Amino acid sequence: MMKFSQFNSFFNYEDRKIGYNAFANDFTILDPELYEILQAAVRENNLGELNEIHPEFYSHLIEKGFLVNIDEDEIEKVKELSRKVDFGNETFYQLTINPTMNCNFKCWYCYETHIKASKMTNTTLISVVKLIENILVERKKLETFHLSWFGGEPLLYFDKTVKPILEDIYPKMKERNVNFSSGFTTNGLLINQEMLDSCRINGVNFFQITLDGHRERHNQVRYVSKEKGSYDEIVNNIHLCLKNKFKVSVRLNISEETIEKLHLIIDDFIILDDEDKKYLNFSFHEVWQEQKDINDDVQKIVNLFREKGFNSIYKGVNLDTVRNSCYADKNNHATINYNGEVYKCTARDFESASKEGVLNQDGKIEWNEKYERRMNSKFKNPPCLSCKILPICNGGCSQQAIEHEGIEYCIHNFDESKKIEIIKDKFMYAIS
Repeated sequence: MMKFSQFNSFFNYEDRKIGYNAFANDFTILDPELYEILQAAVRENNLGELNEIHPEFYSHLIEKGFLVNIDEDEIEKVKELSRKVDFGNETFYQLTINPTMNCNFKCWYCYETHIKASKMTNTTLISVVKLIENILVERKKLETFHLSWFGGEPLLYFDKTVKPILEDIYPKMKERNVNFSSGFTTNGLLINQEMLDSCRINGVNFFQITLDGHRERHNQVRYVSKEKGSYDEIVNNIHLCLKNKFKVSVRLNISEETIEKLHLIIDDFIILDDEDKKYLNFSFHEVWQEQKDINDDVQKIVNLFREKGFNSIYKGVNLDTVRNSCYADKNNHATINYNGEVYKCTARDFESASKEGVLNQDGKIEWNEKYERRMNSKFKNPPCLSCKILPICNGGCSQQAIEHEGIEYCIHNFDESKKIEIIKDKFMYAIS
């Protein structure tokens, strides 16, 4: 006996019906006639008759996850998957380090508090190295270690903090046969060839670099001086990274003011050959202060980037917060601030009152009750448990769950059409 999965959604595309099952994270393309047969069987609660009429179609729906065993607890399946992802991976560890909370820009949308004099002391630097050494010793099944650099602008202290840590730990990773990778979230202005040469020999392979629209708009937000913007220099540095075979994710920060000329960014990258494009993606993000619904306008631009052969990521592709949950949701992650305070989330202020632990001089993290609260925050929002896209959303990350504790909420404003738009973008990305 089978039942229609809770996690099924359908939408129109050209002359077909597209079905999506959020737990299987898979699509099926149906002729309208087949869709009507399925809907009739569901309405009449008679899926067995569907098997008699069209056994091949019935088997296809089971294979794709649209029909599941009648006794199957689909919510529990999602919970088990989430526990496995967040708590069950002993082979991987991700560490984030903020060398400073200072920055060479002050973008209007930035949520961080910039602290000019902030930098990591030698004592904290030594403690960070000891922490990594402890992880290598204590985690016997460790196979992969990823080190992220955040801030502030982490490249401000490349020579004084970043490079010494990399030069110390990278040989130890190779000695232990641990797959090591490292990347920066940066505005990209300070990148140069000497820095990239140092990065290459110390295991760095990735940069996330932000742009605030095309040249004119970007230079209004991020400028070196009133006379000098930063767009062209940053774009040139992105090209330099690609030439040196570093993966680059260009994060496009979007507001209503950005949209009109956003497509012109294509002109600054269209000269790339197919080999260089393999190392590049564009990731589209509306700034958190944007109140107007600009989804349709952004989606058209995303589609244009894709038509030009660029790997382009928008809401649908980004949303997979169960299988690919935020690093802050996982027990194999920590963020070390320049002053030795420990956090999980990097998308909020690094205020001392919000810290979830401290790094002691022995390289041990002493977690507090805020950490425990975070790690037990999921699956407590009733609307999520009845939602079709629970397996790819679940109300967002643990930070969302904490901030809405005791409140019923939906990160899509309980708007079913917005959920369908997310699924559509997943589909368009899959076929692009």
